[in-house]
Amino acid sequence: MSSDAHETGTTPGDGGAPASETASDTTSDCVFCAIADGRIPAQVVAESERSVAFEDRTPAAPVHVLVIPRRHAATVAELAEASTDDLADLFAVIPEVARAKGITDYRLMVNSGASVGQTVFHAHVHVLGGADFTEASMTPQA
Repeated sequence: MSSDAHETGTTPGDGGAPASETASDTTSDCVFCAIADGRIPAQVVAESERSVAFEDRTPAAPVHVLVIPRRHAATVAELAEASTDDLADLFAVIPEVARAKGITDYRLMVNSGASVGQTVFHAHVHVLGGADFTEASMTPQA
């Protein structure tokens, strides 16, 4: 399973907005937009006016939280072009996630585009922790 498929427990591409979509406030068929505006329930860990962080439904580590902008942008690159304030806020929420989950060490992972494994086309950052990780793998060591 690709890493982005962990986010919602869906099959790749299920519920995601097309990669060619431009940044906007929300997109009606985007699962992450629906989580951000409360149409789909999620276990929220931290949030701000511009971002929301929630538990991954099929975690790849003991701590696996997704941080998303409330504004729809298909990729992190698209988000950066649309709003550096939204991008900065996305990363400002990450220390709040770490505090809420009781971790000091964590790995951040971003897939930006289909060719590198992005399957849900709403910009997001994976916050992974609670385990030792090998240097080159997202999978924690046993």
